Amino acid sequence: MITREEIANVLDQPVYDGDGNKIGDAKHVFFDDMTGRPEWVSVKTGMFGSAESFVPIRDAALVQDHLEVPYGKDQVKGAPSVDVDAGGHLSETEEHRLYDYYGINWDSVLSEAERTDDGRFAAGPGPAGTAGAAGAAGAAGVAGTTPGGTTSREDAARREAMRGDEAMTRSEEQMRVGVERHESGRARLRKYVVTEEVQQTVPVTHEEVRVVREPITDANRDEAMAGPEISEAEHEVTLHAERPVVETETVPVERVRMTTEELTENETVRGQVRKERIEAETETFTEDETRQGGKRRGRE
Repeated sequence: MITREEIANVLDQPVYDGDGNKIGDAKHVFFDDMTGRPEWVSVKTGMFGSAESFVPIRDAALVQDHLEVPYGKDQVKGAPSVDVDAGGHLSETEEHRLYDYYGINWDSVLSEAERTDDGRFAAGPGPAGTAGAAGAAGAAGVAGTTPGGTTSREDAARREAMRGDEAMTRSEEQMRVGVERHESGRARLRKYVVTEEVQQTVPVTHEEVRVVREPITDANRDEAMAGPEISEAEHEVTLHAERPVVETETVPVERVRMTTEELTENETVRGQVRKERIEAETETFTEDETRQGGKRRGRE
C-alpha cells in the first residue's frame, strides 16, 4: 500500500500494469477524507496524455521508478470518466461508480473509513485522526491547500501528513535558454564574362616631305656638276607612318575565394514560467459543521 511519505515518488512517474505494460503517468493522488489515506491515483493516458483515468491505489506498489497497479492497461483506460469538483474532490456518486467498475465492495470501504488507525471507531469532532480527516494533503513536507478554502476535516488530514515536518516546499520553474545551429542560407561564387570599352592613348609617328636647299660649296661642287647642264629630272621619296595595332592577351589578375566569419549579436527571448505561491488561510467552524462531512476524496 502506498503511504503518504511515498506520494512525492509517485507523482509524474510512469504507471504500469501487472504484465509490465505502461498505462501512462501519475498526475494526481486523491486521499480518503475520513482516513486520510491515499485512495485513488489519476493516470494520464492516450496520445499526448489527453485522457485521464482513475485507478485505486490501495493495492498498488512502488517498484523502483514506477507505480505498479493490479489492473490491466485496457481496464484502466476504459474506466468511467468522472468529474472533480472545484475543491479537488470526487463526489460520493462518482466514487461509487469507480468502485463498482473495479469490483471493490463499497460497504467494505465505508467500514474501513469508519475506523481509525488503531482500530477504534471514529465519532464526533476531535484532533487529527478522528472522523472527518480529509483534504488535498501532499506528502510529508509538500502539503498544500485546495482551491476554494479548507474544512476542519482537511486540516486534520494535513496535520497528520505534516506531523514530522511543518514546512512546505515552494517550487518554481526556471527558464533555460540555449542555442541551436541551423542552415540560414547559401552563398556561391559565379564567374561570367563581360565586354568593356577601354581607351588608351599611344604616340604614333609619320614622315612628311620637306624641301631642303643647300648652296653650292667646294665640298659639294663635284656632285652638283656631275649631271647634264640643263635637263629635266624626277626623284621619288617613300614616306612612312605608324598606326596603332590592337591585340589582347589574357593574364591572371587576382584570386577570389569565399570565407565565413561568425558575428555575435544579442537577441532577447521571452517565455512563461510557473511559480508556486504559499498563503496561510484560517477558517473556523461550529461543532455541528465539524460533525458533518461524509466521505470525499481530496486531490494531491
